[in-house]
Amino acid sequence: MSDVDFSGLESLGWRPELAAAWDEGGYEDIFPGASPGRVGQVDRGACTVLLADRTVRAAPAPRVFRPEQPRLGGPGLATGDWVVVADDRVEEVLPRHSAFVRGSAGARTEAQIVAANVDTVFVVVALTGDQRLRRIERYLAVAWQSGAQPVVVLSKADLHPDPEAAADEVRGIAPGTSVHTISSHTGEGLEALRAYAGPGSTVALVGLSGVGKSTLVNALSGAERLSTQEVRGDFKGRHTTTHRELVPLPDGGLLVDTPGMRGLAVWDAEEGIDRAFSDIEELTGECQFRDCTHGAEPGCAVRGAVDEGELDEDRLGNWHKLRREQRMLELRQDARARAEDKQRIRTRARALKKRPHR
Repeated sequence: MSDVDFSGLESLGWRPELAAAWDEGGYEDIFPGASPGRVGQVDRGACTVLLADRTVRAAPAPRVFRPEQPRLGGPGLATGDWVVVADDRVEEVLPRHSAFVRGSAGARTEAQIVAANVDTVFVVVALTGDQRLRRIERYLAVAWQSGAQPVVVLSKADLHPDPEAAADEVRGIAPGTSVHTISSHTGEGLEALRAYAGPGSTVALVGLSGVGKSTLVNALSGAERLSTQEVRGDFKGRHTTTHRELVPLPDGGLLVDTPGMRGLAVWDAEEGIDRAFSDIEELTGECQFRDCTHGAEPGCAVRGAVDEGELDEDRLGNWHKLRREQRMLELRQDARARAEDKQRIRTRARALKKRPHR
């Protein structure tokens, strides 16, 4: 049994399964003086870690980034991670129960962990300009894959002529997901959101720049913690948050604000896509052929629903698009794995050639 006092960590989201992982890992024997803590911010090659009684700056050990140490979302550090800290150094990352992960921008096939150990993901969308239902579907697919509960938050309701009608439209493409309209300016809807961020619970905010995430954090925390900027006249946002930060709330919960995402690439999100498009998945089971692609095959229940006006053609198109992206990701991952295997074989062969003959 551990000698570490875990009291004081509950307000940071500490769970019994983390205590079990701590005991099983034997970290106190491996790293004398070790303490568990939660990563509040990662920047400049170091991170801010919240301990039970203080906050420290700690540099991660190289082992934290080794790919042979599997964990949900992949190796590395993320805001929200629970870690083992000894002598102001992050030695290990404890198991995650959730991770919001996206594909990295650019040509590299890598995962980027946006936030870890989150209970609820607020997908924040402004009710100014175009709602972009297809974008919401994409965010929901990644949010469902994370292991957290997604919630759609339609912000700036005071600037929309009929926010409830807009919410109903979103509910039509968000099965199993709660949808809230809020205004950080008037306070409308904020109380409903506070219910998700009770003591020890963690909520992550994701969305484009300018949708009001930082303003929402300030409203929920009761302080001007994060800078905000006015949205331009064309309703396009400006970046305000430049890093991910774990923000404690007055009622005991925690928020993770994230920088605005211009793009959100899926990453191993097959199950999340199925959850976000559960209506299409249910129809798939009624198709005449088990390998139906929902194109021109006879007896396709999905195409039938489109023809009958029960399923939006654009929603089906987005489902196809996300599944194609997932398949392309899998192919790139396979190609990368094969290339890495070949490189290891070449490296070993060169090393053997250099060995003296006996």
